[in-house]
Amino acid sequence: MVGPMSVFRSKAFLLAASSSVLLAGAGLAQEAHEGGGESHSAFPPFDPATFGSTLFWLLITFVTLYWLMSRVALPRVGGIIEHRNAAIATDLEKADVMQKKAEEAGNAYTAALAKAKANAVAIGQQAKDAASAAATERRKAVEADVATKIATAEQQIAAMKASAMTNVSTIATEAAAAIVERLTGVAPSEADVRKAVSDTLAG
Repeated sequence: MVGPMSVFRSKAFLLAASSSVLLAGAGLAQEAHEGGGESHSAFPPFDPATFGSTLFWLLITFVTLYWLMSRVALPRVGGIIEHRNAAIATDLEKADVMQKKAEEAGNAYTAALAKAKANAVAIGQQAKDAASAAATERRKAVEADVATKIATAEQQIAAMKASAMTNVSTIATEAAAAIVERLTGVAPSEADVRKAVSDTLAG
């Protein structure tokens, strides 16, 4: 592949050569005009009488122009090209680095999003489990409280029943003793009456 400097050197060579031909021709034409005002039918660079001076001026002009182009113009152009290539390479490297950073940031964002989703699911499950456990504990506490109240109520009912039965037994004993005394005219013993009432209530 031909480099930029080689192309510029080729162009400089052609430019120097063409400029040398033109300048040499102009110089010879000026010499012919100043030499006596004689008219020539041929263009000076193609006049056999002026080949020597034409070649001399052509060589001088070509060497001078080629030296100027190679020492002054081409180094500046080459420096500009190298600076531009270096800037382009630097920009490409920066773009590559930024692209890699963007890809890394995208991957990090995707990973963070996945982690956040997993944490959200875990937190939701934990909250659900905690709510279920709390509901179970409340249900057990309510059941225990209800069972305690039922047991207390049963005890109270049993106590009230026992008290009522005691009162009924006392009333029945007194009533039976009064009935027997009225019927027979003899008051029965309290123990006999109580035993008879107890047997009746138990039967």
